[in-house]
Amino acid sequence: MLHNLSFFIGRRYIGAKRRSHFISFISSVSMIGLTLGVAVLIIVLSVMNGFERELRERILGMVPHGSISGQAPIEDWESLRERMLAHPEVRGAAPFIAETAMLISDRESRGALVTGVDPRYLSEVSIIENHIVSGSMDALQAGNWNIVLGESLARQMGVVPGDRINMLVPEVSVNIMGVQPRFKRFTVIALFKVGAQLDSDTALVHIEDAATLKRMPGKVQGIQLSFDDLFRAPAVTRELAFGLQGRYQFSDWTRTQGNLFQAIQLEKRMVGLLLFMIIAVAAFNIISSLFMLVTEKQSDIAILRTMGARPSQIMGIFIVQGGLVGTIGVILGIIFGVIGALTVADIVAAVERFFGFEVLDSGVYFINYMPSELRFDDVLLVGGASLVVAFLSTLYPAYRAAKTLPAEALRYE
Repeated sequence: MLHNLSFFIGRRYIGAKRRSHFISFISSVSMIGLTLGVAVLIIVLSVMNGFERELRERILGMVPHGSISGQAPIEDWESLRERMLAHPEVRGAAPFIAETAMLISDRESRGALVTGVDPRYLSEVSIIENHIVSGSMDALQAGNWNIVLGESLARQMGVVPGDRINMLVPEVSVNIMGVQPRFKRFTVIALFKVGAQLDSDTALVHIEDAATLKRMPGKVQGIQLSFDDLFRAPAVTRELAFGLQGRYQFSDWTRTQGNLFQAIQLEKRMVGLLLFMIIAVAAFNIISSLFMLVTEKQSDIAILRTMGARPSQIMGIFIVQGGLVGTIGVILGIIFGVIGALTVADIVAAVERFFGFEVLDSGVYFINYMPSELRFDDVLLVGGASLVVAFLSTLYPAYRAAKTLPAEALRYE
């Protein structure tokens, strides 16, 4: 523990007037640099955490964690579903039929992934029922030929619940008129919005209607799965598929969304590393200011040494000064960083409204707003690492001060 003398003198040096105003300027720059570095790092990590959370809860809440489909249509899908649910890591299972189709309204035509679902089991593998913004899914019943659209897709096509659209599937039918594509007219009954790209390219129909279109009545394409631990999805999906008799294909979310998740993780690490350089620069400024202070205070150091101060006490004086500069900068950075992380979404929304543009375009990014999730462990890591860097930056200048020889320092006084 530092002696009281070291702390007293080191604290006095913080507010004392100096012959060189440049030293005070460098100390101020060091403190401001630490504040900005810590604050920006906390805000950026919180935003990256927010993107990760939205990917996990929204995107991976909409798409299945895993799926198993047969090379031929599956007839006894109920027993297959029960077998999937028997696995202790499977949270939910639901049959599906997926088809890429062209949706045509009076105003526009758009391609979309149309998925046939069973409303009884849909909530086990998807959060879509919690994000209905218009209409109701209660009318999604077999034989009614109803459809649920993403809000962006419906807006692009110019339709609302109650309107009718045509669906063109890629399969063709042969009749007396020759070879013709297969059309079917659907009624829009509901719109969903999860604030992601899925809003612009996803549609749902009843699974029996999809089976009729696919000419496989009573059969399904496969089973969609959700897991308690989504990171176990690849291994468990593979295990379930290999345990089945017959020829089955399997897939999981890492094949469709995995690159996006890995990109967010990589960007979080790289951005954090780059922003930490701001803190490193501030630490070098602390070293520079302490070296100049040691030079300015040579006579004071010599007088203290002649009065009996030990080298460790001299060293402690400058550790205290540099440590206080670092501590104040880090504390201010944590305060501003926490405030910024909690309000960044509102700030970005206000900027968007004021300037009339979107920072995140849903047509480009998988969400259309700035997410943020403040985590205590990130604050602790950034604050702790910054304090350690600031403390280490004081050691060498303080050591040089402690090695000052009184006779040499006072020779020209």
